[in-house]
Amino acid sequence: MKHFPENLSAKLETRIQNNALRKLPLSSKRIDFSSNDYLGFSQSEIIFNETHQYLISNKIIQNGATGSRLLTGNHKLYQEAEDFIANFHQSETTLIFNSGYDANIGFFSSVPQKDDLILYDELCHASIRDGIQLSNAKAYKFSHNDFEDLEKLIIRNPNTIIYIVTESVFSMDGDCPNLEELAQISTKHNCYLVVDEAHALGVFGSSGEGFVQMLGLQDHVFARIMTFGKGLGCHGATILGSVELRDYLVNFARSFIYTTGLSPHSVATILVAYNYLEKEKKNIEILRENIIHFNQEKNMLGLKQIFVRSKSAIQSAIIPGNEKVKAIANQLQEKGFDVKAILSPTVPEGQERLRFCLHSYNSKEEISEVLALLRTFVFEH
Repeated sequence: MKHFPENLSAKLETRIQNNALRKLPLSSKRIDFSSNDYLGFSQSEIIFNETHQYLISNKIIQNGATGSRLLTGNHKLYQEAEDFIANFHQSETTLIFNSGYDANIGFFSSVPQKDDLILYDELCHASIRDGIQLSNAKAYKFSHNDFEDLEKLIIRNPNTIIYIVTESVFSMDGDCPNLEELAQISTKHNCYLVVDEAHALGVFGSSGEGFVQMLGLQDHVFARIMTFGKGLGCHGATILGSVELRDYLVNFARSFIYTTGLSPHSVATILVAYNYLEKEKKNIEILRENIIHFNQEKNMLGLKQIFVRSKSAIQSAIIPGNEKVKAIANQLQEKGFDVKAILSPTVPEGQERLRFCLHSYNSKEEISEVLALLRTFVFEH
C-alpha cells in the first residue's frame, strides 16, 4: 500500500487535536432524536408493501435504470412521479434528481450565468455553497435572515440578473425566514427567488407540502428544491419550476446529465410516499403537536435561552465547545436517547450544538424526559 500523503495526514491530525474527527456511527437502538425521518415514512410497512405491489402490478422487475435519463434510464415511472409531484406542489412542472446534493449542484452550477449575481443566506447548506462555487456567476452572502443587508447588496448591483437564495427551514438552526417579506423584496427588485425546502417537506402545510405553499407563495418563487430523504423517508430530490427551467436543467445541469438515473424501485417509493403524504394527515398532526410540546417543555424547564428559536422539527441547543457538547451528547446517549452533537467546523466555532430532530413517533413522555435530562447535564453539573 502506497504511503498516505503527509499533508493529508496533517489535516486528519488537526481534526483529532480539535476533537472534531468525524467517524461513521453504528446503528443504534436508542430513542431517535437525530434522524431526519420526521414522519416515520422510512419505517412504514405500508409504503414498503405498496411500493412492492405497485412494481408487481405494473410488471416492473428491473433493478436499475441502466443509464442516464438522457440515454436509457428515463423509465416510465419518472413521468408518472413527476406529474404527481408537480400537481401536488402546484408547480408547472418538476425534474427529479438523484439526491438533494445533486439537485443543488446541478441548479447553481448551471443556471446563474457569468454576469449574474447570487445572493445567498450565510447559513445556506453546503450543497448550495458547493453549487455556487462551480458557478461562473458572482456570489455574496447576506447576514442570516437579514433582509436589510440583502437589499443593500441588491441596490449596489443595478441592471444585474440576481438570484436570491434561502432555505425555508435551516438545517442547523431549524429556524425559518420571513418568506413573505423576501417574496416582496424579490418582486420589488425583479430578482429570482430560489428556496431549498429540504426540511419543510412533510412538516409544513396541511398535507406537508412545504413552507412556500403553506404561505401561498409558490407563484413568487423561481425554483423550489424538494428533498425526499427527510420527510418522505426515501431518496432523491426534485426541482419545481417552469417548463423552461426544466428544459434548461435537462440540457445544462451536469449532475443530472452525467449520472445513472434512479432505479424504478426508488422512483416508485417516491411516488407511493407522496401518495401517502397526500392521504395520511395523522403523522403530520402528531409531529406538529410534538413540536409545540417540545417548545412548551423547554420554556417551562428554563432552557429557552440556550435554544435557537424554531417552530420546525429541528431544535438546536447552543453549547459552545466541541468537548463540552460531545460530553453532554454522550451523557444523553448513555440514558438511551440518540441526540447528536454538531461540532465545528460543521458549524462556526462557538456555535457548537445539540441538534434535536423531532418525529411523529416520539412520545410526549420521551420529549419531556430528554429535556429534563438536558437541564440536569447543562445546569447542574
